[in-house]
Amino acid sequence: MTALTDTARVDLAHTAAQAMITTLPIGAPLEIGAPTPERPVQTPEGQVVCARFSGAATGEVAVAVGQDLVDALQQSPLGELDLAQAVQPALEAAAKILGPVVVDPGQAADPEVGLGSLAARGEALYVPFLEGDTVRAVLALVVTPWPAPAEPVEAAQPETHATPPRLDLLHDVEMEVTAELGRTRMTVRELLSLSPGAVVELDRAAGSSADLLVNGRLIARGEVVVIDENFGIRLTEIVPPASQ
Repeated sequence: MTALTDTARVDLAHTAAQAMITTLPIGAPLEIGAPTPERPVQTPEGQVVCARFSGAATGEVAVAVGQDLVDALQQSPLGELDLAQAVQPALEAAAKILGPVVVDPGQAADPEVGLGSLAARGEALYVPFLEGDTVRAVLALVVTPWPAPAEPVEAAQPETHATPPRLDLLHDVEMEVTAELGRTRMTVRELLSLSPGAVVELDRAAGSSADLLVNGRLIARGEVVVIDENFGIRLTEIVPPASQ
């Protein structure tokens, strides 16, 4: 494959930044800075999350974020949230402008370590995300080899929020929501004896409310309903954090 020109690589990095900015969980409206092969002098003093990808292209993508986002995730009303999981959609959005790729789970690290190791893997490009003159986040991208540039992705305008800044940082974080009908405890012998057709009795009476959990934390209870042949939960109670 013919190597891309510097201009084509810059265009590709800018397209990746356009894809990332729409899913990056930072409350303030951001602007995309100029891509550069040199690590920006000003980088957020928080953490960096790196993830390798493979498929139509192979390489590594990373994003450096500020300590304010790290603190907001740790002090979330829903309990401590994982930074790598919070920015995983942003990493995937940036990598997938290269074509069908599989992005590994991101790993959080100190910015010096994370960005330094990424630069050692190949020719990296860095794209700052700016709030005014302040760098709020940095995208770093390494592709081996660099493919032909994809069609530009039109970036959606980030929303502005009237809520307090600390909660505002969490609005775009994706979270796993599960419904739980009940639980039980079994010995290893009982588990090994299970077979198709066996009935496992739960610790909840028929007709009792089901629990709604976010990342394993109880937030509400409700009754099971059927919506267009799919199960759903009609909420009957919101569980305040203080009672958990």
